[in-house]
Amino acid sequence: MHYSFCILFLFFVLKINAYNAPDQNTILLPLNAWASQRVLTKVVAKKVRELGYNVEFVEIGSTDQWGALRKGIIHLQIEVWQSDQTNAFTEAVKKGFVIDAGRHTAQGREDWWYPEYVENICKGLPDWRALNKCSSIFSNNSKSSKGIFYTGPWNYRDADLIRSLKLNFKIERLKDANAIWTKLRNAKKIEKPIILLNWTPNWIDVRIKGRFVNFPKYEEECETDPGWGVNKNMLYDCGNSLVTILKKAAWPGLKKKYPCIFLLLKNIDFTNDMISEAAALVVVDGYTEEKAVSLWLKKYSQDSKKWLGFECPLNLE
Repeated sequence: MHYSFCILFLFFVLKINAYNAPDQNTILLPLNAWASQRVLTKVVAKKVRELGYNVEFVEIGSTDQWGALRKGIIHLQIEVWQSDQTNAFTEAVKKGFVIDAGRHTAQGREDWWYPEYVENICKGLPDWRALNKCSSIFSNNSKSSKGIFYTGPWNYRDADLIRSLKLNFKIERLKDANAIWTKLRNAKKIEKPIILLNWTPNWIDVRIKGRFVNFPKYEEECETDPGWGVNKNMLYDCGNSLVTILKKAAWPGLKKKYPCIFLLLKNIDFTNDMISEAAALVVVDGYTEEKAVSLWLKKYSQDSKKWLGFECPLNLE
């Protein structure tokens, strides 16, 4: 009886493991917490299937994805925002944990942002020094003068920025980009002051007028030399880089195991308009991600066809 139980238990364990493990013909693609990445990843999934591979999507945070890429839990990432030279992507590439698969034509920016109407209430913006003079208007508590900066589940250095520039603000971290946009829409309806993390290219570019806060200009010394900048005792007393490079990343084993997918990844190239459109179709127009993929591919059919303009090699070694 005991022997039979062990055999039965082993059977179920093996069956479960076999079910969970993707087959050798499956490409694992990450889905992050913002619309453009999700839509464009599903666009790429269609191209992967055209090459004869299966696709599985993995819901994963942008900070967790680097360990997953290193281990092959996911195989690639098509939208990496490289805002400085010390971020997780750069460090992972330096250590050989992740492959830098090239950059997109698109260039971006990420930083604190507010709707244009806020300038009527907080004179001096977009200069960062106006923030403390007006911090109370960004509070959600009438008894508090401490403003709120809304951001998502991403590993930015906003807490360091607040400390080093002595900003009278606290961070409210929301679960994803959709939660940020809900806060923004609700504030805009009544022209309530709000300040939040925004990035471009994004749907906001063509829907809501606003500006990034002008913090002290980013230089590498801001992250390495406490004596640099406004605060002589602390690092990170500057904004993000005015130009964020958008890149692609790959699992180190992708080139050898899936050479056709590696070439596809190298060929993919997004413009600012392509990324903005992917986000707007979901966030503004209200389409499902699947419908957005269909509409996006219809608009950019010629561009996306070029991604498959190669012959699959047996290997790239």
